Amino acid sequence: QVQLVESGGGVVQAGGSLRLSCVASGRTLSSYAVAWFRQAPGKEREFVAAISWSGGSADYADSVQGRFTISGDNAKNTVYLQMNSPKPEDTAVYYCAARWGIKSDSWVRYDFWGQGTQVTVSS
Repeated sequence: QVQLVESGGGVVQAGGSLRLSCVASGRTLSSYAVAWFRQAPGKEREFVAAISWSGGSADYADSVQGRFTISGDNAKNTVYLQMNSPKPEDTAVYYCAARWGIKSDSWVRYDFWGQGTQVTVSS
């Protein structure tokens, strides 16, 4: 129903900035929630941010609050994660995910996933 493709990852210096993109296709994102999760080697997948596509409201993990911003571009059917002042501990593979319904910080509630994009933050 929904296909997601992430891009924009790479190596960034601590204190710099990076913007990740998640392009959705297959059907409209109306009534969907889209989220970003990340997973570092040997660690559990963790919630980063989520947005309600129709309403535009957003939630953030405490660890990224004030530094990362999730947003959507309806015309491009794309969700972004703007990463400002990233830290080495932000290094991980970042995934976007979507579900029909309300946004959630639990990855098991999301039905559609992208392939992931690597973000490495150097000190």
